[in-house]
Amino acid sequence: MLNKNWKRFQCHRRSPLPRQSGSLMPTRSRIGRIQMSDFSITNEGGRFTRNSRLFLTASALALAAWWPQAAMAQVNDSAPSVGEPDEVVQTQEAESAAGTPGATGESDQVLEKVFVTGIRGGLGRSLEFKKNETSIVEAISAEDIGKLPDISIAESISRLPGVAAQRVNGRAQVISIRGLAPDFTTTLLNGRQQASSGDNRAVEFDQYPSELLSSVVIYKTPDAQVSGMGLSGTADLRTVRPLDFDDRAVVMNLRGSELSGDQLNADVSNSGLRFSASYIDQFANDTLGVAVGFAHLDSPSQNRHFKAYGYESFGFAVTPDSADSALILNGQEVFAYSRENVRDAVIGIVEWAPNAQLHTTLDLYYSKFEQNETMRGAQWFSNGWADNAQFTIDDTRDIGGTLFASNGTVTNIVPQLRNDYNTRDDNLFAAGINQEYQATDRLGFVADLSYSRNSRKEQVLETYAGYGLGVGGVTGSTQNVGRTFDTFGFSLPVEGYPTYTNGLNYADAAQVSLGDRAPWGGWGHDGAIRFPQVEETVKSFDLRGTYDLDGVFKNVKVGLNLTERDKSKRVDDFDLFLLNGRQQILVDPRFLVDPTSLNFAGFGDVISVNLPAALSTYYRASPILDANFFDKNWDISEQVVTAFARSDFEIGRFTGNVGVQFVQQEQESSGTIIQGNPIVPVPVTEGADYSDVLPNFNLIYDIGGGHRLRFAASKTLARPRMDELRANITPSFGLPSTPVAPGSTLNPWSGRGGNPELEPWRATAFDLAYEWYIDSTSYVSIAAFYKDLDSYIYQQTLPFDFTGVPTPTGAVIPPGVVISPIGQMTLPANGDGGSVQGIELSGAFDFKYIHEALDGFGLIGSYSYTESDLNPTAGTNEVRIPGLSGTVYNLSAYYEKGGFQARISQRYRSAFKGEVVQLFATRGFTEILEDKQVDAQIGYNFEGGPLDGFGLQLQVNNLTDSPYRTRLGLDSGGTRTASGGSLQETYEEYGREILFGINYRF
Repeated sequence: MLNKNWKRFQCHRRSPLPRQSGSLMPTRSRIGRIQMSDFSITNEGGRFTRNSRLFLTASALALAAWWPQAAMAQVNDSAPSVGEPDEVVQTQEAESAAGTPGATGESDQVLEKVFVTGIRGGLGRSLEFKKNETSIVEAISAEDIGKLPDISIAESISRLPGVAAQRVNGRAQVISIRGLAPDFTTTLLNGRQQASSGDNRAVEFDQYPSELLSSVVIYKTPDAQVSGMGLSGTADLRTVRPLDFDDRAVVMNLRGSELSGDQLNADVSNSGLRFSASYIDQFANDTLGVAVGFAHLDSPSQNRHFKAYGYESFGFAVTPDSADSALILNGQEVFAYSRENVRDAVIGIVEWAPNAQLHTTLDLYYSKFEQNETMRGAQWFSNGWADNAQFTIDDTRDIGGTLFASNGTVTNIVPQLRNDYNTRDDNLFAAGINQEYQATDRLGFVADLSYSRNSRKEQVLETYAGYGLGVGGVTGSTQNVGRTFDTFGFSLPVEGYPTYTNGLNYADAAQVSLGDRAPWGGWGHDGAIRFPQVEETVKSFDLRGTYDLDGVFKNVKVGLNLTERDKSKRVDDFDLFLLNGRQQILVDPRFLVDPTSLNFAGFGDVISVNLPAALSTYYRASPILDANFFDKNWDISEQVVTAFARSDFEIGRFTGNVGVQFVQQEQESSGTIIQGNPIVPVPVTEGADYSDVLPNFNLIYDIGGGHRLRFAASKTLARPRMDELRANITPSFGLPSTPVAPGSTLNPWSGRGGNPELEPWRATAFDLAYEWYIDSTSYVSIAAFYKDLDSYIYQQTLPFDFTGVPTPTGAVIPPGVVISPIGQMTLPANGDGGSVQGIELSGAFDFKYIHEALDGFGLIGSYSYTESDLNPTAGTNEVRIPGLSGTVYNLSAYYEKGGFQARISQRYRSAFKGEVVQLFATRGFTEILEDKQVDAQIGYNFEGGPLDGFGLQLQVNNLTDSPYRTRLGLDSGGTRTASGGSLQETYEEYGREILFGINYRF
């Protein structure tokens, strides 16, 4: 008999939604759910033969399906479509064929559709969307409400072909598409542009709970009707549409989490909780739909951190002489980080379709993300020039032809002990209302109004301490006040944590006092506190019309989009000084926390201070008003008008669309001219406007039997980074020290700054792809792409007119000398471009085609290779572009049958240049080494009985405890071995995150 959970599906008949507001969410009746494993896909004559299964398997695993004729020999053109992933079609006559689920009847009975949940249900919906889209896309669909395949949306996205995630503090946060930096990607929520709380345009995905999203679509080729498409791609996050459901659905998920290993800091727990609830219902004869959802995240994270500052030879301070030329680590830090990550998010969706002419959708989204980061540890110089350090080298090793000091001791070491406390508070609100009106059978209109606001407030706090207690503070004239020298043993691996031994107890509160202990007269303060703030708003109005045609061209669509974006950044900087003339002081026991262990590097325990409680007791703040402070503060506004025209066509087996966008942008930046001592900022506002014509063409050729070819050509653009658009200028005025003859013309001006007149990155892109949809959960795809960037933005030194910039007070200009306003300015500018090209292989396969005993097993994988000749410098040295990993691959194996689910996934990304937060709350680049992460999960969903709808799930994130690593230097820079190899800079381990939870749907 057929599964008892089958039911007849009734569709809502209404005008179609614009594509960007669609949903790939499964629906389910009140009766129960169906698993894909209950069915067999049939050919015309019945089930595939075993030889056919073996052929399909070999083809999929070898990714050798580029000879369509071989595939067509197995899947006849006249076979029924098996590309309906979330529905299985059967006749009533088939119901009598008990025990033969693959049998087909010959009568024209009523068809029934069954919607499927689970791993293969989500995979099937994703493949169906990918197949039917005219643009080249990748998609992820939730297995069920609130159940995307990973614990974060960024990790789910990073498993798609050609997409890679960058880990920040152990969590996937931003993505790169096809080897280009996150700023080249536009992020949408239900088709609407989203504001970012970061410094630039890249959206940080930890603000979007995976539990509240039904699907994600990555557009790799443009669609003319979607405004703001990214140069590398566009990520559209989508929520449910309540009228896509037949019945009320209530879903709850609860998961507890635990980090492997002990707590790194005693006052921060390593246990957490995730909870979400969703309610979806329909009213007024299914013309009114409502969906609300809430997701709470309380998820700790922690990492053990080591960083090397550099490597040098100190022959004058080394024993024995045979080690004089050996490279020695000249400075290092060992820190223990613990973080509390708390996020609350809600969605509200109202959908109203009173008749076939009107359809209204209101979307509301809000999330609040808070992070409290506690860091404790030590940093010190092991430098022959600092404190007269002396080295005894016990062992050396050869690394790439260079001698390296791997074991020994060093004297005269004074660690700077650190107690830091950082906070982050993000608030995101997005709202949109969409109105469709079907005026006639052929003519329809859509209007969409949206608003997105994102703000971030941070605190970056660091304090210093050391062993000993002196009178006063460390200054240039009193360099060793309270500084107690120690002798350290060290053992340095090529990669991984070093092992140190030390003689003093740095957790002894009777000996360790607050205050600066840095060499060379100290750092001039006893701590620092900074308050970065970013706020961005995006307002948009979109109006479009569609007129259906007869003939080759099926319709014509025209529209207009108006978008206004405003972004501001402020960073208030303060030095911290100990009270009473920087007098070093012991910490009162009421402010102490159990010591923090640095035993992962052999260092032992260090003192731990409750900084939020102790700060006002021991420190005073003094504002820092240097050039760096003023340069980090700016305001930018953009107004973009986009008009488009698009038409879908069909000529025999050819389908596709052709379109064009006309884009007009105005941009304006407000900043300061930063000059003088003390600095007297002079307000300045500059901007530019430009226009672009962006045609695009998407073509599909349906070979038959599930085979198809795709071709796409387009012109695309990406707007400049926000910080590069800042109007700030830091001029310098330098007169020659030698006499200048009267009548001479001098050019004393130079400077650095942003460039509010930057134009976008522009590119011409071509895509070619072959796809074979074997069945609803099996496919093979081979795709190639080529992007020719007309220009690239990079730092250049160019002539600049300093007219209007006041001459510095006190500058003495020789009599009769002419001062030219033309000088040299170093700033970001549009320069020569280059190309980015690559190939992407992807596929999924259901192993039931090999043998019936393997029914339930499946494999999903992708491999991407990308290369570029872009060189974003004005020089001849090759420089890698940010975000480009040459190789990215993902592989997931799963088993799903009878309610049981298991999956293990691995993702790999080769080395790349990544953007990170560096000193003084500024952003910079580092070379992040290859990363391989493994995640696993297992679960069981009850099907029928009193526990129907109830499920259990166990997940382990970062199963192999994959480290985060960087190397010293960028591109060809940094200390190198004789063979050209690099040396370790940063090494971090985050541990495993284990989650166990329950979910219930009714």
